[in-house]
Amino acid sequence: MGKKITDKVTWVGKVDWELNYFHGHEYSTSKGSSYNSYLIRDKKTVLIDTVWLPYDQEFVSNLKKEIDLKEIDYIIANHNEIDHSGALGELMREIPETPIYCTANGAKIIKGHYHQDWNFVTVKTGDTLNIGESTLTFVEAPMLHWPDSMMTYMSGENILFSNDAFGQHYATESLYNDKVDNCELFAEAIKYYANILTPFSRFVTKKIEEVLSFNLPLNLICTSHGVIWKNEPAQIIEKYMEWANNYQENQITIIYDTMWESTRKMGEAIAKGIMETDPSVTVKLFNASKEDKNDIITEIFKSKAILVGCPTVNNGLLHSIAGILEMAKGLKFKNKKAAAFGSYGWSGESVKQLTEKLKDAGFEVINDGIRSLWVPDCDEVTKLVDYGKSYVSMLK
Repeated sequence: MGKKITDKVTWVGKVDWELNYFHGHEYSTSKGSSYNSYLIRDKKTVLIDTVWLPYDQEFVSNLKKEIDLKEIDYIIANHNEIDHSGALGELMREIPETPIYCTANGAKIIKGHYHQDWNFVTVKTGDTLNIGESTLTFVEAPMLHWPDSMMTYMSGENILFSNDAFGQHYATESLYNDKVDNCELFAEAIKYYANILTPFSRFVTKKIEEVLSFNLPLNLICTSHGVIWKNEPAQIIEKYMEWANNYQENQITIIYDTMWESTRKMGEAIAKGIMETDPSVTVKLFNASKEDKNDIITEIFKSKAILVGCPTVNNGLLHSIAGILEMAKGLKFKNKKAAAFGSYGWSGESVKQLTEKLKDAGFEVINDGIRSLWVPDCDEVTKLVDYGKSYVSMLK
């Protein structure tokens, strides 16, 4: 069943409570997600986006309960990743001539996915579509987070259909931001930004400034995933501007993996030294082989500095740590300092390798790190505590 948002706009998407992973297994979705599709009824009828491919038949079947499909005058494809465009094939079998409004890159991507030459109408920023009492205005948003991305603004109702921007992987039947647990909501929102949008932060800032320059009234932000921002919708825009500006909190995150607990003990001793020197700082420790990788990435995003620890294994690193650093490299974090630590038995290359990988990932490495031979004894623990204290001093 659809859910009425305004007299003219109905949500016709899919809430996916069972979703555990996204982008293959690259992104964890412990709170599920939703694929938000919107039906606009004015003098003309418009469908904005569809849903993920596994739900294509269900989507079209439910849409038929809302409207005779032949009454749909236009389809708008704000973004054409499979979770947005997955039901297009099933839908277009029913209404094959219906115009699909998208960017030029969007048309290329849809053709690449579905190998169909449907009736594409390509649009650019500032192009409009009059649908009766309301006008739809298109705003290209390339690399937020695909080359084809765009937003659509609906006058009269004052709604920004924002695509992936301002969204979260968060399942809710309640639809609106003021109807859900806001601690959960913002935790999922920052996780979404950290893991998906961070490398495009300069585009985020530029695009938001461009949209704000239009001075458009804003009643609702209708996202492609998660809640609709109804109560003070500008609050998530303010958060995005903050997150896009080389974001950091007063936090130091320690990430490690360990074989026989020596590297864990090192991390805990370093944390003790940090806290003794600066009790105001938040210190968090994560075993990369046990904790969710996307949660770790979110904590790195929030941190002003990190320490990464790994024992030397086969002259190299454990795969969990190597994987986290590869993710961090792709996300292009800015304004963050780092150092390495690790235990060893004979060869001891891990700290040097970690240091190089941290530099390669864009972190400002502030020293050569610290190594411990075998299991830290009392004297070594004292040395590690002192290292934690000196690390705080070097951050200043």
